[in-house]
Amino acid sequence: MNETNFKFNQNVIVIPLGVIILIWFIYYIEINFGLNFNKYGIYPKSFVGLRGILFSPFIHSNTTHLINNSVPLLVMLGCLYYFYQKIANKVLIIGLLLTGLLTWIFGRSSYHIGASGIIYLLVSFIFFSGIFRKYYRLIALSLVVVFLYGSMVWYIFPMEERISWEGHLSGFMVGLFFAFIFRKKGPQPETFIFTKNEEFEKQFDEDGNFIEIIEDNEE
Repeated sequence: MNETNFKFNQNVIVIPLGVIILIWFIYYIEINFGLNFNKYGIYPKSFVGLRGILFSPFIHSNTTHLINNSVPLLVMLGCLYYFYQKIANKVLIIGLLLTGLLTWIFGRSSYHIGASGIIYLLVSFIFFSGIFRKYYRLIALSLVVVFLYGSMVWYIFPMEERISWEGHLSGFMVGLFFAFIFRKKGPQPETFIFTKNEEFEKQFDEDGNFIEIIEDNEE
């Protein structure tokens, strides 16, 4: 049976809000206690820098950076857990690890921090999933994603020195890859099965012409 119904579940709210609260709490700890967690970001080609694969999405350089990431992260996580709830955990957790690993392999020698790599992962996955599945509801979602965040595509290229375009590109590539390999899992297009109606077919001849039936009523 095709999975055609999108059902609301608590993860649609709990997980996105939980993630946002966590990254804001970490930023609050930094500000309130005069700490700097940047050194826990991804530092490419450094063994110690591998820890950033897990920690970097929760670390932000300033309030503007945090706000800019919070809104799209909240929206995209909500979409992921509503429309793709059965594969959402795999996409998010494995995607986080692969995005961080690619950034560690290809990134510049600097600390890469922020949740933007995960945002690009989710935007890419949700957009291409609708296209690959050819499911009208998910294609509509893809168009909404393009309308809201289509301009983000430019930042997978080296636009500004302070922006980790390597993290953006890594997330984008992983999202595209996941959209393809998971295209048969989760919601699928509806299929219709037509049954043969012999009584209906009797009303037509072999050429498809309607046969007029005259009934005799006996008193």
